[in-house]
Amino acid sequence: MDYQALAELLFPNVTDTPESLEARYPLRQLPEGAVVTRMAPSPTGFVHLGNLVQGLTAERMAHQSQGVLFLRVEDTDAKREVAGAVEVLIDTLKHYGIAFDEGATHEGDAGIYGPYRQRQRAAIYHVYAKKLVAEGQAYPCFCTEDELTAMREKQEAAKDNFGYYGKYAMWRDRDLEDIQGQLAAGNPWVLRFRSTGSIENQFKFDDLVKGKLTVTENDIDHVLLKSDGIPTYHFAHAVDDHLMRTTHVVRGDEWLPTLPFHIQLFKALNFKLPKYVHIGPLMKMDGTSKRKLSKRKDPELALTFYKAEGFPVEAVYEYIMTLLNSNYEDWRRANPDAPATEFKFSPKKLNPAGNLFDYAKLTDISKNEIAKMDAPKVYELLTQWAEEFDADFANKLKADPDFATAILAIGRGGKKPRKDIATWKEAKPYMGFFYDEYLEAPQFDQKFSNDTVKLALSKFLEKFDYTDDSGVWFDKVKAITEEMGFTTDMKAYKADPTAFPGTVADVSTFIRQAVTGKTNSPDLYTVMQILGYDRTVARIQAVMNTL
Repeated sequence: MDYQALAELLFPNVTDTPESLEARYPLRQLPEGAVVTRMAPSPTGFVHLGNLVQGLTAERMAHQSQGVLFLRVEDTDAKREVAGAVEVLIDTLKHYGIAFDEGATHEGDAGIYGPYRQRQRAAIYHVYAKKLVAEGQAYPCFCTEDELTAMREKQEAAKDNFGYYGKYAMWRDRDLEDIQGQLAAGNPWVLRFRSTGSIENQFKFDDLVKGKLTVTENDIDHVLLKSDGIPTYHFAHAVDDHLMRTTHVVRGDEWLPTLPFHIQLFKALNFKLPKYVHIGPLMKMDGTSKRKLSKRKDPELALTFYKAEGFPVEAVYEYIMTLLNSNYEDWRRANPDAPATEFKFSPKKLNPAGNLFDYAKLTDISKNEIAKMDAPKVYELLTQWAEEFDADFANKLKADPDFATAILAIGRGGKKPRKDIATWKEAKPYMGFFYDEYLEAPQFDQKFSNDTVKLALSKFLEKFDYTDDSGVWFDKVKAITEEMGFTTDMKAYKADPTAFPGTVADVSTFIRQAVTGKTNSPDLYTVMQILGYDRTVARIQAVMNTL
């Protein structure tokens, strides 16, 4: 076979060379040890938590080594592409703090190693496809779907491994005349890799997460170019990672079965193999067993879930970091105020088996993160969330920013700040009573008569002075308690509950419910200070009129 003639026959219009591409995409001038890596998702419209785990792994490896993180869109499978998915992907990753140094953007490409969308790089792949054909390492295959189906049936009957290999590789050794005849007839073809591997052979491979692996050689003649000239993922990623000068490939361990072929392909192309970081899956408990998070079963897999629920980016980021490196929590306790970027991340500390997703832990982390924020920041982030997910609440917040900020400042700051909110979605139930439209009618404990409640409220209004400090204010509540025959001595009440009709806690609850509609609320004195004298009195009087 004259392989050079075959290469010219298949790719007559390819005049570029690997050498010219090497010159067009030069080696990056970076510090020694700098990591160049990428996120390379498919534009399917579904951005999931696994993308964020991989993204943060890649981002930390690149940026803490003074390297480069770029975004490449792997859109070779047109059937799976969803319109607008690239934009959704970019916006979602940006929301979660994944900062790319170059790659695909809304406006196009940013960087000299583009195009960063694979369907725009077809001419580049054809240069290397022509090279492989000229070297006898790739060949055209004209098999029809019916022929491939018949091949699989024969393999099943013979109990052979499935795939296009060995005696089943029907076009592997066809002569040039047969190929010319098919081309002249206008029959479609794919380009296949000519594998030299054998499943009888194994070799060792070092993965930065999985450690030393024993890998079986690939013997399948995989497709490199589809019939439309667009490459498969396998071929495209090898060419792109080489020309974009990728040093580390971060991806899910579902790609491990393809690793033998990828290693083989890099060698055939005479490319330096990047280091691989194969991340284990995210799992959850299902009864007493673990299973992978599922797009169909688990809404928490989608990143849109966390935005809609109102988890701050900082909380999700912190939680993911605890999944990535087990020593992150110890570091955070020792460095409570340090930016997460100061943590020395290591891919070698990733759990090879994957991580168990813990929603309760995420919620606890989120409470802590929100508690650390000052009131203006909470107001800003809450309003941004509400503008997208609760327009009416957003309008209330924006109508009087000072009022809303004062509410959010309750119990904030100090050594032990309140932790009432875990997500922005919980803010409205927490603070909504400050707005008359969201105020709920109180449901008083039925062991107390309406007259008793009304008496307590009446006495409170008689004594209420908006200028009192909190100490004087509470002394008046205690005085009302004793006037009604209730007790302020909680120990005495616990010793003999029948000796008193109620306690100062009950009287306080009557007032709290009249003002807030709730049995639990932030500090009642502070609530009244924020509401003001007129609104406080009006609310209490309105409740008294219903009793």
